[in-house]
Amino acid sequence: MFCVGICDDSQEARLHLRARLERVLEPHRDMDRVLEFSSGEGLLRWVENHPGELNLIFLDMEMGQLDGMETARRLRQIEESLPLVFVTGYTEHVFEGYTVGALGYLLKPVREDQLKEVLSRAAAALLREEEEVYLCRRGDVTYRIPRKKILYFTSDRRQVTCVTTEKHYTFYGKLDQVEEELKDSFVRIHQRYLVRTQAVQQISGSQVLVGGQTLPISRSCQQAAMIALTRASLEE
Repeated sequence: MFCVGICDDSQEARLHLRARLERVLEPHRDMDRVLEFSSGEGLLRWVENHPGELNLIFLDMEMGQLDGMETARRLRQIEESLPLVFVTGYTEHVFEGYTVGALGYLLKPVREDQLKEVLSRAAAALLREEEEVYLCRRGDVTYRIPRKKILYFTSDRRQVTCVTTEKHYTFYGKLDQVEEELKDSFVRIHQRYLVRTQAVQQISGSQVLVGGQTLPISRSCQQAAMIALTRASLEE
C-alpha cells in the first residue's frame, strides 16, 4: 500500500490536489491511499504515532501557525528519509525546500503532468531506499522501518515483532523468512530471536544485551551467533 499525505490548511487546496492525485493514481487504486491533514501540528502528531506508514507527503509552505518549512524540519527529526514535496503559490519559496532535503516542489494550481513526474521520482527514491529499510505489512499498512533502528525480531507462533529503538511493529510471518531477507547484518541467536549484530551491547555467556533487554542464546545457535557477533564488534 503506497500511502500519500496532503498537508494544507486550505480545504479547497487539499481537495484540488487530492482530486488530481486520485486521477493519476487511478490505475493503482487497490495499492494506494491518500490521507489529509489540515495543519503541520496534526501531521506531526500522526507521524509520531504511525512511524513508517507514510511513503510521501505533499506539504504546503504557506500554512498558519506552523508553516511548511518548520513542519518539514520537525518531520526530519522523526523520519529523516521520508520523501517530501513542497506545494506553494509563490516561486520565491521554491529553493527553501532543498535545505530540508525536499524531493521537489509544485506550484499551485498543481498540474497533472507535474504530479506524474514527482510521483515517478518519489517511487525511484523509495526503490533506492529499500536496502536501508525493512518492509513489513500488516493488513493494509506497509511499514518502512530503517534497519539501523532495528534492535531485534522475536516470534510467537505465526506473529513476528520487530523491536526498534522507538517502537514495536507486529506482523504475520515467519522468523526464518525475515532472517533470509535480512541476511548479513542480522544473526539468529535463538529459535525465537533474530538480532541486529551492531545493536548488541554486551555478550555474557549464553546471553546478549540488546537495547537494555537480555536475550538468550540457544545451544544450537551459539557457535554461529558468537562468530557473527565477534566479527561485528571488530568492525565497529
